[in-house]
Amino acid sequence: MLQAAPRMTLVLGGARSGKSTHAEALIESCPPPWTYLATARAWDDEMRARIALHRERRSEGWMTRDVPRDLADAIREARGPVLVDCLTLWLTNLMLDEADLAEACEDLAAACAEAAGPLVLVSNEVGLGIVPDNAMARAFRDAAGRLHQRLAREADRVVFVVAGLPMVVKPATGQGGEIG
Repeated sequence: MLQAAPRMTLVLGGARSGKSTHAEALIESCPPPWTYLATARAWDDEMRARIALHRERRSEGWMTRDVPRDLADAIREARGPVLVDCLTLWLTNLMLDEADLAEACEDLAAACAEAAGPLVLVSNEVGLGIVPDNAMARAFRDAAGRLHQRLAREADRVVFVVAGLPMVVKPATGQGGEIG
């Protein structure tokens, strides 16, 4: 059963786990208009096709804003229900641009705390596999893990999606009834 979106939900999962579809359904349980903060950069044709697929599957009522770097500001500026997809692509962009990750993550956490909600954050859980074989990949995995822990503490609800099945890891208390 799908529950109404609380103020802040963190949705984690692996690649092609169904996390974005679940997050979109959470936001669509709220009245539109809905804001989709997309962090992907279209580096090649394959990535452009993935971005197009994400856009095509959404219903009317969505406003998409591309924010590969300035995510905290975009969250602060957004009105109504907001979906961020995804935090790991945002971290990738920051790392490639050699940004200060700690500062950016602190700013993001502050923006999330200020958000009126509902705010749904999507991210890839990258810490379940083997230890990466190079320093940059290990730094990325570690930064993602620290960010997830920080946001999970602040989130009203945390959901882990596996094979399209959402598992509530941190339930929201006192939040509306079930939907669907």
